[in-house]
Amino acid sequence: MSRMPITGAGVQRLRDELNNLKTKERRAISQALLEARAHGDIRENAEFHAAKEKQSFVEGRIAAIESSLANAQIIEPASLNAQGKVVFGATVELVNVETDEEVRYQIVGDLETDVKAGRISISSPIARALIGKEEGDTVTVMAPGGESEYEILSVAYV
Repeated sequence: MSRMPITGAGVQRLRDELNNLKTKERRAISQALLEARAHGDIRENAEFHAAKEKQSFVEGRIAAIESSLANAQIIEPASLNAQGKVVFGATVELVNVETDEEVRYQIVGDLETDVKAGRISISSPIARALIGKEEGDTVTVMAPGGESEYEILSVAYV
C-alpha cells in the first residue's frame, strides 16, 4: 500500500476520532448489548441486533483509521518552502471569475477531506488545476458541473 499524504492537523483529527471510538463508543455499545441481553431471547431482539450492527460499524471504522494512520505520510504545510506555489497543504483563496464569489480551500489528503470545512482533496478537479500555480494566476477547472474559471488571490502555508 502506498503512503497517503495527510497534514498534521488531519492526523490529529483521526487520532481524536479513534480515541472517541475506542473509549466512548465501545463502552456505549457494550452497555447497550448488556441491556439488550437482559431483555431475554436475543434471537428476536431488535435492540441486540441494532447494537451488534453498530458494533460492527465502529470496529470497521477503528480498523480503517488505524490502517490509514499506519500508512500516512505526514506533511506540515507551515514547514514547506514552496515559494508561493500551490502545493499539498496550502490554503488558497480564490475568486470565481464569472460570479465574483470568493472561496477559501486547504488542499489536503483524501483521508481528511471536508468540503464544508474548506478542506478539499488533492485528487479533486479544482486541486489538480491549482497545483503548481501562483498568486495572480487564473485556472480553468473542469468539474462534473461544468467548466469554471478562478483567479488565485492568495496562497498561504498554515
